[in-house]
Amino acid sequence: MVLGIESSCDETGAGLVRDGVLLGQAVASSMDEHARFGGVVPEIAARAHVHAMAPVVGEALARAGLTLADVGAVAVTTGPGLAGALQVGVAAAKGYAFSLGVPLYGVHHLAGHVAAATLDGGPLPNPCVVLIVSGGHTSLLLVRDLARDPIVHLGDTLDDAAGECFDKVARILGLPYPGGPAIDRAAREGDPTAVRLPRPLTGPRDDPYAFSFSGLKTAAARWVEAQRSGGRDPHVPDAAAGLQEAIADVLTRKAVRACTDHGIGTLVVVGGVAANSRVRSLAEERCAAAGITLRVPPLRLCTDNGAMVAAIGDLLARSGAEPAPAELSVDPSAPLEFAALTPLARAAAV
Repeated sequence: MVLGIESSCDETGAGLVRDGVLLGQAVASSMDEHARFGGVVPEIAARAHVHAMAPVVGEALARAGLTLADVGAVAVTTGPGLAGALQVGVAAAKGYAFSLGVPLYGVHHLAGHVAAATLDGGPLPNPCVVLIVSGGHTSLLLVRDLARDPIVHLGDTLDDAAGECFDKVARILGLPYPGGPAIDRAAREGDPTAVRLPRPLTGPRDDPYAFSFSGLKTAAARWVEAQRSGGRDPHVPDAAAGLQEAIADVLTRKAVRACTDHGIGTLVVVGGVAANSRVRSLAEERCAAAGITLRVPPLRLCTDNGAMVAAIGDLLARSGAEPAPAELSVDPSAPLEFAALTPLARAAAV
């Protein structure tokens, strides 16, 4: 059984997975502590992880009806993320692994999001196209054997990620942080056709798999400014619905095209923005029309959690991957190349 530990941002997560089956998990969020600042404060996040780590691990074990003695391996997110927050998770994981005498695996945070889809539907087909959408990342990937093979990037965001665009426009509209859920709630009362916003990089000469949401954010901001300069209060539900529709349109259009261009029959959509209601519904519509199987984790596994880290650790352990060395460290800006991520601490200068 693998204990997974996640602490890359503002959620402290622990999960327990054995042979691809989720046995229990728990998450503690410091979101409320960051909300008054309009974004995550790294030092606050790191301190929150210190306080929450042991209780969260204990809660996950209790929910599974297990104890630490049942743990056979430990997996931990080593990047990307906030440096201080990652260090807390790695320190805790080393402590658990050393005291229990079990192997330790360092994993890439984004690969964890991909693995979350295996916990609700079994192994992913080889190959599949994966769309990762979160606050800091938007990527289209070609994934084969997640534990063994390199991950191929078909396209990535050139500037703002989709989740970042949600957060920034939400602030402009006066909606609370985090912006993604706030936009989703407001959009339920709005007309997605009332505010026409651009679909970046969808022209015939644009990179078919690249993303760019900075211009969309600017277009939304200019619409709000125009409304206010004309003496009108922006209709927030319409603006939220228009923004959500534009983002969902671009994401799903490019993802379905990647599947059809490469002759792949399964699309996997993961990450925090995969919890957005319009992204999910439009992905379902377009995949059904194209004859593509859609895999999306349940809402509780879309945002950061320890279960996804345990899932990757479970895959690595069962594939015979080499455990991480004692010098395991963190890489806050690690590119996604493999599921395993084992950056090493630099030796002290003599």
